[in-house]
Amino acid sequence: MDTSNRYRHPAVLALHAVVAATLLALTPLGTVFAQDDSLSLITETPAEGFELAVTLSQRGVATTQTDPEVRKSLRGAYAQDADSLINVSQVIAIHFQTIAAANDYWRED
Repeated sequence: MDTSNRYRHPAVLALHAVVAATLLALTPLGTVFAQDDSLSLITETPAEGFELAVTLSQRGVATTQTDPEVRKSLRGAYAQDADSLINVSQVIAIHFQTIAAANDYWRED
């Protein structure tokens, strides 16, 4: 049985991306949305857009895996995995692409 592509299956890649996003949990999610739980893709600057992209990735992980202890226990396994780190970068990039489009790429026309 050839297992060389078993980690390239879309479901496995998606799982890696979701779990790997826990690596980005630098701030407690409860404080990110504590003041205002509404969500808008509109930001003042590209830097704020990138921060929002990271926050969306974190929130997606917290929504998918609701147990913070489980998320914390998984970090060690993925923190040293280059594929997981690349996957989380892709998730953030997709969020940032969406946010940039929603902000008309911050054009000042």
